[in-house]
Amino acid sequence: MIETERLILRKWREEDIEPFTKINQDPKVTEFLRGSMDFAAAKLFIQDANEAIEKYNFGLWAATLNETKQLIGYIGLNIPKFEAHFTPCVEIGWRLGFKFWGKGYAPEGAKACLEYGFNKIGLDEIISFTAVGNAKSIRVMEKIRMKRDGNGNFKHPQLSENHPLSEHVLYRIKKSDWQNLR
Repeated sequence: MIETERLILRKWREEDIEPFTKINQDPKVTEFLRGSMDFAAAKLFIQDANEAIEKYNFGLWAATLNETKQLIGYIGLNIPKFEAHFTPCVEIGWRLGFKFWGKGYAPEGAKACLEYGFNKIGLDEIISFTAVGNAKSIRVMEKIRMKRDGNGNFKHPQLSENHPLSEHVLYRIKKSDWQNLR
């Protein structure tokens, strides 16, 4: 578990499935994703996330508000399940319900995940990626001081080559850069 001023990042629970399903059915949230999730897909996502947390001691944690314990989405570290020019690697990612956007939760949780990844897990580099048009996620990457890899753009291998979201940007941060920026 990771705790910040306003957030708790923790393992997923059974009661998280329904609110997480609702988050993943909002067209604003899924605009730059491969699609929405139904209850069964959300349940499988949560099972996979918890298995990763058990196996690696990190994963895409359930993000809850410290004060109310309300689930707002996820923030965490993940090992991508596809091959690309930058894999194998560990990525940082987030997905929050729309009503929680613009409040600084994603950068707050992501900074705590970078700290955890570099100082607790011992990673040397963490990456992030998103569809080229996803300005909000790109802004979060830049707020947490990740740098765009100018040669890193790639076609996401889990999307067809002509899919409107297939072109992705790649951001990186090294442990040494993170420590120098703090």
